Amino acid sequence: MRDFAAELENRKQAGLYRTRRLISGPQQPALVSDGVPLLSFCSNDYLGLANHPDIIRAATDAMPETGLGGAASHLICGHHDAHHQLEVRLAAFTGRSSALFFSTGYMANMGVISALAGRGDTIFSDRLNHASIVDGCILSRARVRRYPHGDMDALADMLAGADGHKLVVTDGVFSMDGDIAPLSELAALCRAHDALLVVDDAHGVGVLGPQGRGSLTELGLSEEDVPVLIGTLGKAVGTSGAFVAGSQLLMDYLVQKARTYIYTTAMPPAIAAATCTSLELIEREDNRRSHLQSLIGEFRRQASLLGYELMPSRTPIQPIMVGDNWSALALSQALEAKGLMVTAIRPPTVPEGQARLRVTFSAAHSREDLSRLLAALAECRSLINRPSAEAV
Repeated sequence: MRDFAAELENRKQAGLYRTRRLISGPQQPALVSDGVPLLSFCSNDYLGLANHPDIIRAATDAMPETGLGGAASHLICGHHDAHHQLEVRLAAFTGRSSALFFSTGYMANMGVISALAGRGDTIFSDRLNHASIVDGCILSRARVRRYPHGDMDALADMLAGADGHKLVVTDGVFSMDGDIAPLSELAALCRAHDALLVVDDAHGVGVLGPQGRGSLTELGLSEEDVPVLIGTLGKAVGTSGAFVAGSQLLMDYLVQKARTYIYTTAMPPAIAAATCTSLELIEREDNRRSHLQSLIGEFRRQASLLGYELMPSRTPIQPIMVGDNWSALALSQALEAKGLMVTAIRPPTVPEGQARLRVTFSAAHSREDLSRLLAALAECRSLINRPSAEAV
């Protein structure tokens, strides 16, 4: 029998053991974690909408009409009018012809990728793509070729040497580095090599582009340029679920083929209704994005002056590179002792030797919150240079 206890002990010794926090109350910068008040800089609630009163009201107002549970799959009797209205709204928001509402971003990537490629096909995947993309590629049973992160020359060579149906898949904004994929170049390469381009803009929707319409809209990339757009609703949108958007033909195809859409209970219709309200807020409240960008810019200036190594990101994801696991944990723990929650990210989420603190900003953070984080980082700066034994 496999020695599970030994494996867990090995993870502890390597600084890779993970534990869950017990959060009380709503998601917002001021959290209560395991009974302790903390100021959080590790949420994906980039626009501060997860606890917005208008969105909460939209969900509660919808329940007398929709009930709570989805009760069945979309293809049985679970496809509610509220789901349909959200899909129409998402298509318009993203500038696509049609959309499908999935239960999670993980399920969207798994279902879409495995439906659009199979045995005999080739998928080209950025080496730093999210785990859900990686698993979707595996599930497809297609041949998978991983190209170096953002390396368009390497991808061009791979595409030129491939036959048959080709699918290229990438994150729009990479979740652990915060950088943005070379989307215009990817679209041009896929056109030149007759490859289908799939972009998961989970961390771009709501944050980037005019009215928060995402990375593709920011670059003026149409449905013809990027045929398949995937996004999540539990990050900047502040609700739950995910979507895929594209042509009506592709959406019809996915209804027939995407197993994670077909064989699961539909999301609560009230969540769909709340999401429509959230999209309205995202479109009209540019001040949220302006404030967020101001926080990001000031953090980058001040953290660099403190001597921290940052990554080239203009998004709310601002990793502080540390290196070894124990030093990353020590810095995270020192910040928590000062009342700040900033998660240490370690392998296998990131490559070996690239442990980091993943600082994420929200429009709900104040300038005072930022000042408190920077003051704590100044006091803790020396920790990341200590040997592992001291960091423990």
